[in-house]
Amino acid sequence: MSIYTSAMFLTGATHSFVGWLLYPVIAALIVLVTMSLFEIGTSIGERFWGLKEMRKQSLDLVQAHGRRRIERADLLARIAPMLGLMGTLIPLGPGLAGLGQGDLGALTDAIMIAFDTTVLGLLAGAIGFAIGRLRRRWYDELMDLMENGETL
Repeated sequence: MSIYTSAMFLTGATHSFVGWLLYPVIAALIVLVTMSLFEIGTSIGERFWGLKEMRKQSLDLVQAHGRRRIERADLLARIAPMLGLMGTLIPLGPGLAGLGQGDLGALTDAIMIAFDTTVLGLLAGAIGFAIGRLRRRWYDELMDLMENGETL
């Protein structure tokens, strides 16, 4: 087997593998957008009711609980844009190949998928980022109040 044949085989295998990733990436983005919407609701309840109830707990429990909540929002903020970028780049290869063959429909479909996945990734990431920042502030304020013995 020549080096050229080996390189073509690896290129084809890589292209096939990357192509298979598109649907799991889209599914993961839908899950992340759903999770971000869930996090909005959780944050509203947490801010207006949950933090007052947390005041009755020990400082260690509040720290652990806050850390888990913040980490969840941070994961959304980091992973969703990465998957959005993957969803952008994966269809562009076949779309550009279609353009090279004169198939503008393939390029149009690829660009639509690319833009949709970018928007989904940025949406979920922005929500995760905002919730993470808010939660940091809320839990810092709560822990400061608890350390000083003040009421919420």
